[in-house]
Amino acid sequence: MGKCGPDFKRQGRTRCPGDVGPRIVTYRFIGSENIFHEVAEQAGLTGGADFRLYGGHRLWISPEMDRTYFPDNSPVRVVEENGLIRITAPVESTLPGSNLQKELEVHLDEQGSCVTVNHRVINRDSRPTKLAPWALTMMKPGGKAIQPLPPRAPIDKDHFQSVGPMTLWSLTDSADSRWTLGTEYIQLQQRTNPTGRFPEQMTGLYSPAGWGAYSLNGTGFVKSVAVIAGAAYPDFGYNFEIFTNPEFLELETLGPQVELRPEESVRHIETWTLFQNVPNGKDDAWIREAIAPLAFTS
Repeated sequence: MGKCGPDFKRQGRTRCPGDVGPRIVTYRFIGSENIFHEVAEQAGLTGGADFRLYGGHRLWISPEMDRTYFPDNSPVRVVEENGLIRITAPVESTLPGSNLQKELEVHLDEQGSCVTVNHRVINRDSRPTKLAPWALTMMKPGGKAIQPLPPRAPIDKDHFQSVGPMTLWSLTDSADSRWTLGTEYIQLQQRTNPTGRFPEQMTGLYSPAGWGAYSLNGTGFVKSVAVIAGAAYPDFGYNFEIFTNPEFLELETLGPQVELRPEESVRHIETWTLFQNVPNGKDDAWIREAIAPLAFTS
């Protein structure tokens, strides 16, 4: 999408710990608060067989099953060269049928706040496996996720077919006040004390626009991915997912499903950008005027 962010000296900061992961736990402007959520009670914990969220950004495997929750509690190898940070985890060898290895390559632009995150999953097993890379970012509470819907058009001979799925879980409740369903966009508000039937809410959808955003107190976060038309995306075909509970909100992207033979790998690339002084708002017009233009500068 071209150069990320406005033309100013590098202002973004990321932090990638080496004691667990691969993880990116911090993304912020210098002197500002972290836009990512951190799980305070898990800070500094390592080892053990229990999966921990920790906070920040992580790499998962779809479809969701036991191997998705492999506990990334072990030290990772961190190498920095030529402005690129590569974080490589040990092979996940303690679960039957897994033997996957995860890697993040992180690059922060010299100008602006743009970060490119290259997610890589390698099959270290002796058998092929089917999966889709799944990148999840835990956002600081109090803000709202914004996701563009496919373009609207009246039905005619060019619009007989559906333009993409919107998936539901047993807990998804469109009457929950945290949802705002607009014509062009869908919004999901994070609340510490939600009043709906379920504390969690989530949906997945196919977004041809290839971006999602989070707005909180004048800070805007945008993540973008390439969209591959006709690809076999997981879970009924969606490439974006949004989730919230009383602690945080997640912006999630998924790559197409692939079959990896032994020693083959798959990559999934996200681009992140932070923005300051973003006006607050509520409706489609606000998003169209204040949020969507940020995605096109990413």
